[in-house]
Amino acid sequence: MRMFDLIRKKRDGGILRPAEIRWFIEGVTKGTIPDYQVSALLMAIYYKGMNLEETKELTFAIRDSGERLDFSAVRGIRADKHSTGGVGDKTSLIVVPVVASFGVKVAKISGRGLGHTGGTIDKLESIPGFRTDIPEEDFLRNVNEIGLSIIGQTHEIAPADKKLYALRDVTATIDSLPLIVSSIMGKKLAADDDVIVLDVKTGSGAFMKTRRDSRKLAEAMVDIGKAAGKRVTALITDMDRPLGSAVGNAIEVIESIETLKGRGPKDLTDLCAALSSEILYLYGKGESLEQCEDMARDAIRSGRALALFGEMIRAQGGNPEVLWDYSLFGTAPVTAEVCAETDGYIAGMDTEGIGRASLALGAGRNTLDDVIDNTAGILLLKKTGARVRRGDVIAKLFTSDPQKVDQARDILIRSVVYTEKAPRKKPLVLDRIS
Repeated sequence: MRMFDLIRKKRDGGILRPAEIRWFIEGVTKGTIPDYQVSALLMAIYYKGMNLEETKELTFAIRDSGERLDFSAVRGIRADKHSTGGVGDKTSLIVVPVVASFGVKVAKISGRGLGHTGGTIDKLESIPGFRTDIPEEDFLRNVNEIGLSIIGQTHEIAPADKKLYALRDVTATIDSLPLIVSSIMGKKLAADDDVIVLDVKTGSGAFMKTRRDSRKLAEAMVDIGKAAGKRVTALITDMDRPLGSAVGNAIEVIESIETLKGRGPKDLTDLCAALSSEILYLYGKGESLEQCEDMARDAIRSGRALALFGEMIRAQGGNPEVLWDYSLFGTAPVTAEVCAETDGYIAGMDTEGIGRASLALGAGRNTLDDVIDNTAGILLLKKTGARVRRGDVIAKLFTSDPQKVDQARDILIRSVVYTEKAPRKKPLVLDRIS
């Protein structure tokens, strides 16, 4: 086979055969296909798409590109949740300890930031000393002993996806349904969890901008998960507004801790309760989703989930004192304010724009070699639906580089829409696919 032929075939709208997809992923894994040709095929897939059978084959090829975790040593059913990526989305930091507090085993493999969205691993690495690259035996021991562990993608697990993930980030091929499905489910299936709950974002801050596309993505992932013998559900959730008030890395971890203390933003708390209830219900911990949601909220009220989060931090080399002393995260030397430009209501937010503003402050990567500023980010003091007067502070910016403030402020200002009348409220959870 020749890579040239595969690129031309997909460019012209052809359907790739299973053998061709397997050959491509093998070449990506071994490094025998140059980046420019891999990128060319990614772009062709972005424009021409893949049918369900191609997507399924790509997913399974990515799953099989490396080792599959051996969870035989883990006592109990294993569960995981995954988000398709959003702005201010720190739900894993809350949901994982919540469900683990009920005996659910969570051996979670997470990714880094992609485009305008943040990554769970980047957030966790803002905790002083926290390691996301612990040996597999330590990972599994933590899952057995304390019930949870979150690590980054290793070279052994789905290595083809690690290469594709990085190239997608810098070639504007992120928001492609088959590439998103195969990336997420390839890693999930390599991790071999029994229960998988998917948080599929939709709206201006998501990779899928419409509910129709988000539903197609959710249905494809649920279908592929079930084909692999897993218990899977998906929630379609609104990303026409950032989740919570914090956007960044350390600032999002702090907001997650506040949520585990019962003091988090309502939207973030409600979504975490909904996602946790899905896991607990599929796991068989309750007779109904409503009962499981009550259980999840009690894990927060009682402090059990917060205590487990601290245990995970300690087990992975971090300093659990961050739960009580936020100064340990460090402080951004540069702060600035963004003010409302008119009287009225915030009618909407270009959530992707807010993500790009955070990126401009240094909270994400523009290239593979960029170093993240853990203290950079945005704290939103007013969100969609809030009534404001001209000059009110609607957001605070944090960064280590004063030269980045003006660009970030300009992006954020352009991302906020005002009206004279209060906007209609929209639910956070829009649909459920099971």
